[in-house]
Amino acid sequence: MQTLVLTRDDVDAATRIGDVTEAVEQAFAAYERGDAQMPAKSYIDLPQYNGDFRSMPAYLQTDDWDAAAVKWVNVHPDNPVDHDLPTVMGTVIYSDPETAFPLALMDGTELTMKRTGAAAAVATKHLAIDDATTMGIIGAGVQSYSQLEAIAEVRPIETVVVSDLDEGRLERFEAEFGDRFDIHRGSNADAAGCDVLSTVTPVREPIVSRDDLADHTHVNAIGADAEGKQELDTAILQDATLVIDDHEQCTHSGEINVPYNDAEIDDGDIDAEIGEIAAGVKPGRTDDDGITVFDSTGLAIQDVAAAHVVYERATDEGMGTSLDFVGANS
Repeated sequence: MQTLVLTRDDVDAATRIGDVTEAVEQAFAAYERGDAQMPAKSYIDLPQYNGDFRSMPAYLQTDDWDAAAVKWVNVHPDNPVDHDLPTVMGTVIYSDPETAFPLALMDGTELTMKRTGAAAAVATKHLAIDDATTMGIIGAGVQSYSQLEAIAEVRPIETVVVSDLDEGRLERFEAEFGDRFDIHRGSNADAAGCDVLSTVTPVREPIVSRDDLADHTHVNAIGADAEGKQELDTAILQDATLVIDDHEQCTHSGEINVPYNDAEIDDGDIDAEIGEIAAGVKPGRTDDDGITVFDSTGLAIQDVAAAHVVYERATDEGMGTSLDFVGANS
């Protein structure tokens, strides 16, 4: 048997964002049904290098397929300046659940961006107004690209308001999407007034106030991925229909972590986990909902689902490089 090696370009080429979104929704539902195993994300802290490693294993089973994988990912903020390397790099080992054979070794950085966008699309599908045509994006880095690409698959987005302090990022975003959407630069408040808002920043103090949002805005809070980070004013979380991806992760390092641990919100303010909605256990948006918020921390089951989609298409279309990695053919 051969192990398929997939580079970042291979992963990008093998990704149809609609397929990834469907698979991620299936993963959320499987987790809610108890058809997934996902141990807590483990950390190796390396203060001497101003970085850390994170290990994210999972297995999930849907009606049509099952899959297992582990993602090994780092966060080293000094990399770009000191080593000319990305801050975040990930590697995914995708294995056959029946035999444990390593079917693929693939880039996890591109995969993470795609599955994060897909998770926001799942939430937007269930929580945004049906005729959402405007989208705000705060933070025009690479993750903003997959946010727009994925969300435009589930809502008829026409106009995009993007906010960022970096002129170069804004120019690159406009160059990428200017021929597909009506792109406008604006303030954080301008972006927040849209039908759908994705916040994709590393800030530790809220940058979106309650008054900035329209009375029906759906917010995908993506940026908070560590203790102390918070993009949305606590009043938003108190007023909104609040949906999270995982209680342990969100209360530890998601958008809600600061107000939750400061006792400004509690479990009574959390309306659902996204898996409950995907599985039909709880409703998505109702006529009574105004502002809705999805707190996305990123789950290992999303990586497994995305890796499944990438592997199947790459195999079908002959992408990547095949290796006798474990000597199974010798």
